[in-house]
Amino acid sequence: MNEERAVRAVLDRYRHAVLAKDVDSFVALYAADVRVFDTWGAWSYRGIDAWRHVVAEWFGSLGSERVEVAFSDVESVVAPALAVLHAFVRYRAILPDGSPLRALDNRISMVLQPIGGAWKIVHEHTSAPIDAARTTPILQR
Repeated sequence: MNEERAVRAVLDRYRHAVLAKDVDSFVALYAADVRVFDTWGAWSYRGIDAWRHVVAEWFGSLGSERVEVAFSDVESVVAPALAVLHAFVRYRAILPDGSPLRALDNRISMVLQPIGGAWKIVHEHTSAPIDAARTTPILQR
C-alpha cells in the first residue's frame, strides 16, 4: 500500500471504530502525545489518556444509537515522515434499525506521523464556522 493510501486508510479505521463504538480501536489511531482541538467541550486535549476519556464519554453517551461518519472533499499531502489531511466530516446518529436521527457537519484537519510502523494522528483539529449574526456554530454544510 502506498503512503497516500495508508494515510487515507486511517479515515476508514476512524469510521469503523466510531460506528462500532470501539474506544480501543479509535484511540489506537492516535499517538501517545496527541493534541486534539475538538469542537466540543474544551480548548484542547493533550495526550492519549485525556483523549481516551473524552472518546469513552462520547461513545458511552450514545446508548443504543450509533454514529455513521462520512468524510468528503478529502485532501492530503504525504511525505515520508509527515502527512497532513483535511476534509469535511458528517456525523449522523442512527437508531439500531439504521433509521437516521440527526446529523452535524464539522471541518477536520489531521497531522499524522509514522510511529511504530503505522500512521498515527499526532494532531487533530475539528471546527465549525460561526454565524456572525447569532454567534452560534453552523453545524450543517
